Amino acid sequence: MPFMLSAADLPETIPVFPLPGALLLPRARLPLHLFEPRYLQMLDDTLKTSHRLIGMVQPHERPDGTKRLHTIGCAGRVTQMSETEDGRYLITLAGISRFRIRKEVPGFTPYLRADVGWEGFDKDCGGVERDVDFDRPSFLNLLTRYFEAMSLSTDWDALKEAEDELLINSLSMLCPFDPEEKQALLEAPSLQTRRETLVTLIEFALRGGTHEEAVN
Repeated sequence: MPFMLSAADLPETIPVFPLPGALLLPRARLPLHLFEPRYLQMLDDTLKTSHRLIGMVQPHERPDGTKRLHTIGCAGRVTQMSETEDGRYLITLAGISRFRIRKEVPGFTPYLRADVGWEGFDKDCGGVERDVDFDRPSFLNLLTRYFEAMSLSTDWDALKEAEDELLINSLSMLCPFDPEEKQALLEAPSLQTRRETLVTLIEFALRGGTHEEAVN
């Protein structure tokens, strides 16, 4: 059974890890490689909490050149950890719930912390989502064309056997989309909407379109 937190157990303040292109989704798993001192400190502090949550969020650059964080991210619980001989850490985050950043929290930590709200993401803490309109054969045909065009490889037998949510979320996380495209997949309100967004992104990639066209 995957570890679950109820909405009442979710903290108001969490550490935030801004990492372009690193997408985490509820009930999915994200491996991370930590080596910067500030993020090693973040991990050490996180392991001392009862929830062991780290918030993954996409940074983005505004038209004026200033860098900001996207408002919506996804929190994951540290479930696996191993240390390398040279002091780096390999960890795995299990996606728990998306959140909305209310404000960044000033303090003395070398990493970012934020006050977050969990409202509007009730499905994230529930059971596995279903996509009743999912046409798997058609989707896999499209995916085959995309993987061939991008020179990607995968375990097709595993994809064919995977549950809808695992298949759609894993591909959303693993496909080489731009950060803004990853953000669009993160913010999709339902599994069906995420699948539709994923199909749109794949089709635009096959046509040579830009990610701005695909997500707008």
